[in-house]
Amino acid sequence: MKAERQAQILRLIREYDIETQEELAGKLEESGFSVTQATVSRDIRELKLTKVGEKGSGSHYSIARQEEPDETGRYIRVLKDSVQSMAAADNILVVHTASGMAMAAAAVLDELQLEEIVGCIAGDNTIMCATHSRSEAEQVMRRLERIIG
Repeated sequence: MKAERQAQILRLIREYDIETQEELAGKLEESGFSVTQATVSRDIRELKLTKVGEKGSGSHYSIARQEEPDETGRYIRVLKDSVQSMAAADNILVVHTASGMAMAAAAVLDELQLEEIVGCIAGDNTIMCATHSRSEAEQVMRRLERIIG
């Protein structure tokens, strides 16, 4: 549940200019996550979110950019805990996850910003990642296998 909630937080701050923890908690509630202010605060800290100021429009939460996000322990943990198998089908990488973990793993794949991945679609336990070619799908699969061990 924590990984799914944190994945939703990342989606929400990309979609909306969220200025306060209370606003974030409200958006999470709308998304079906019952949270306390303490939980939201802890998630913000764990996700290393920062407040970014915009001229004339206040500030909002943003993802702190990291030079090598694929080395981040949190991302590796989510992938290790969720990914069960992978297969390339032409330019699509199909990733099978533990039940209920596909959205969290897909959010991590989005955060990794791998240039080979055009986009990901996640269900309950399956992710489909579109790449430009079969060789890129296989390259992403090898990279993920190295990450998760």
